[in-house]
Amino acid sequence: MRIFLDANVLFSAAQSAGAVRALLERAEAAGHALCADTYAAAEARRNLQWKAPETIAVLTALLARIELAGFEASPVPAEVATVLPAKDQPVLAAAIRLHCHVLVTGDRTHFGPLYGRVVKGVAVHSPRSLAAVLGFIPAA
Repeated sequence: MRIFLDANVLFSAAQSAGAVRALLERAEAAGHALCADTYAAAEARRNLQWKAPETIAVLTALLARIELAGFEASPVPAEVATVLPAKDQPVLAAAIRLHCHVLVTGDRTHFGPLYGRVVKGVAVHSPRSLAAVLGFIPAA
């Protein structure tokens, strides 16, 4: 499975050795491809520089292990363009463009209405729901 990581997932995995980092490690160990693009990576890096600059090296190491694509502006499908704010649309568009099966994001405020939906072949999940889908935790 190809899993696209939103900036907040990258941020969380870099900031602490908690549940999100464990999820990514288990997914990678199980043979799933972790993906992101430079748009998501840059947002994660900006937020870490502001809130936890000592963790930039952890982010850099994480980014070295995943498939990191360049940014390409592309539209999202019309049915979700009205749901997602403009700043979040490039994230979903990148997941679609990179042929990912999943977009994992902790951004419940903006992506919450899309949780559990499949958009152009990309299922949108929270970290917890992805862990359940992958069988790492019991389904809620």
